[in-house]
Amino acid sequence: MHALPAPTAVVADDERLMREQIVARLKEAWPELAIVGEASNGREAVAIVHDLEPDFVFLDVRMPEMDGIQAAHALAGMAHVVFVTAYDEYAVEAFEEGAIDYVLKPVTAERLAKVVARLKARLGTPPLDLSAILARLAGRESGAGPLRWIRASLGNTMQMIAVDDVLYFQAEDKYTKVVTADSESLIKKPIKELYDELDPELFWQIHRATIVSLRAIAKVERDWRDQPVITLRHRPEKLTVSRTFASRFKSM
Repeated sequence: MHALPAPTAVVADDERLMREQIVARLKEAWPELAIVGEASNGREAVAIVHDLEPDFVFLDVRMPEMDGIQAAHALAGMAHVVFVTAYDEYAVEAFEEGAIDYVLKPVTAERLAKVVARLKARLGTPPLDLSAILARLAGRESGAGPLRWIRASLGNTMQMIAVDDVLYFQAEDKYTKVVTADSESLIKKPIKELYDELDPELFWQIHRATIVSLRAIAKVERDWRDQPVITLRHRPEKLTVSRTFASRFKSM
């Protein structure tokens, strides 16, 4: 009697640390599962799945070049899809309604154990038809609202930061520093690209290298050059508003 071949999977996430975390957690939760490939965007994931024909593909919902929803659409019928997502009420509701396999970030052993139990039950069955649910999600993503969560590196760990908790963002070399009341983290997204994704009603650019949350402003004063200087809630540092953006604070 021949032993069944080991189940296989591909993991796609644009953040290396997050990808490594998913792979490590999968190895703990399902030692028999062979991770045969990793991808940093949806396009790579599609190419690897076509090449290696794994049983499962784990897709981050938000990725550059081709997101997880577009990749899942391109891979229809080829592999069982598991979406990996930061908490998003709409997406989670849609996944549950369509009986879609998904795991929330941060990926904990407990969350992954539940997914693995479902995936084992799917072995040997054809992948679900996700077309209807993907159409709904794609429509929602294309008209996506302002950014709500940020994935940031803190040393060797990856953390999810709610945008509502951010006091300000500041460009720093090739990175952008994300500052909350009690932490500082780095992301690779350029400040200009980040500003386009933030809610303009809540975040103002005050310098080519700085974006501040209006909720974080305790008071605005003027320095000896008559430039606005922001005192923050919960942080000791002050932020100077450059002349380019000073007009917003004229009435203050």
